[in-house]
Amino acid sequence: MGVMAKQQTTRPGYKQSVVGVIPDEWESPKVGAVCGWIVPGRNKPKRFDGDIPWITTPDLEDGKTVTRSRISLCISRDEAKAVGSKIVPPGSVLMSCAGELGIVALTKNEIVVNQQLHVFIPTGRIDGKFLLYALAHQKRHIASLATKTAVPYLNKNNCNSIPIPLPPLPEQRIIAITLSDVDGLIAWLDRLISKKRDLKQATMQQLLTGKRRLLGFAGEWEVKTLGKLGQISGAGVDKKIHPDEPPVRLVNYMDVYRHNFIYSKDLDHFVSARPEHAARCAVKRGDVFFTPSSEMPFDIAVSAVAMEDIPDAAYSYHVVRLRLDECWDLLFRAYAFKSQEFLNQAARACEGSGVRYVITQGKFRQLSVRFPPTKEEQAAIGSVLSDIDGELAALEQRRDKARALKQGMMQELLTGNTRLI
Repeated sequence: MGVMAKQQTTRPGYKQSVVGVIPDEWESPKVGAVCGWIVPGRNKPKRFDGDIPWITTPDLEDGKTVTRSRISLCISRDEAKAVGSKIVPPGSVLMSCAGELGIVALTKNEIVVNQQLHVFIPTGRIDGKFLLYALAHQKRHIASLATKTAVPYLNKNNCNSIPIPLPPLPEQRIIAITLSDVDGLIAWLDRLISKKRDLKQATMQQLLTGKRRLLGFAGEWEVKTLGKLGQISGAGVDKKIHPDEPPVRLVNYMDVYRHNFIYSKDLDHFVSARPEHAARCAVKRGDVFFTPSSEMPFDIAVSAVAMEDIPDAAYSYHVVRLRLDECWDLLFRAYAFKSQEFLNQAARACEGSGVRYVITQGKFRQLSVRFPPTKEEQAAIGSVLSDIDGELAALEQRRDKARALKQGMMQELLTGNTRLI
C-alpha cells in the first residue's frame, strides 16, 4: 500500500484514493487528522527511580503491546515533568521514527518515551488496535518519508502525514479483532516453539554428557580430544572465481552456522578451485564442520555434519573440517559437539580483541568430547534429538504459514477488498 503513482481501475462500490482503491464509504485521512500526539521531551532523565516505564525503540516488538522497559528503567512524574516529557496514556500507539522506522506497538499502561518514538493517541474516530495494523501495513510508505541521512529519521510532520485507510468505526473494530485472532495464534505458536527449544536444550545437556541414559544402555562413556578422534583441517577454498579453475560448490560459514545437517540440495554458492585444492577440501558423508570464529566467544565451534558425499563441493576457508577415524552414528555426529560442556571449552580456548574471536586448529585438536561406548546408543540419542528437531521444524512451519496468512489478510482487509460487514 502507500501513495499510488498511477490510477487503478475501480469496480462499482470502490474509489481511487491516496492509499489505493478502497470502498466508497471509507476515508483516507492523514493519521494526524484522526489522532492526537505527544512530542517527547528533549532531555534524557537523570534519575530512574520512579514507577513509570521509560520506553525506547529496543523495547518495541512490532505489532505487540509494550508494558515495560526491557532493562527496567522507570522514572517518576516529577522527573518526567523536569525533562519536559508528558505521560503517554494507555491505548496509545507508538511508532519508531529513527533508525529502524515504522516499528509499531500499543501501550497497555502509562509510560514515558524518548525522542526516537512518536506517540499517536487515538480519538473517537479510530480504534487503537486498527491504527496499529493500518500503520504496520504502511511500512513502505513510511520509509519513503524519511530524511536521507546516515540515520533515517521522521520528524513530527512526517509521522502525522502518513495516509491510512479508514473504514467506519464498527468495521475497524471487526478488522482489528480478526487480525488480533491471527496474532494470538502466532503468539501461541511462538510460546510452543520456545518451550520446545528449552526442552531440546535440557535433553541435549542430559543425553550428550551421559547424565541420563536411555533405557537398555550401560557402560562407561569415553572422552577423547578431537585430535584423537580424527583429522582436523582448515585452509579451505576462498570465495573467488578464477576463469582458469573448475567450478565447485562451497560449504560456507553460514551453511554450518544455520544447519545441523548439510545436504547437496542446500548448497548453491559456486566458486572455483584448483582440482588438487578442491580434492583436499572435499565434502564426504560424515564430515563434521565447525565455525572457528565469531564476534562472541560463546558462539565459537558451531557444528554441522555432511549427510552425504557431495563430489562437486569443497569447504570454505572460514570453516574447519573434522574427518573422524572412528565409525560414529551419523545422526549422533550432528549433536555430539553441541553440548554446553563442549561449547564452553571452545569459548575458553578462543582468542580475540573484543571484535572478533578465533580458535586455532591446534586448540581445536585439544577440545574433548564425551560419547557412548556403542554405536547403538549413539544412534538412539541421535534419533531422540532428531525427533525433537522434527517437531520444532513442524511448529516453525506452522508459525511461518500463520505469519503469511496474516500478511494476506492485512492486504485484503485493510484495502476493503474483503469486507467483514
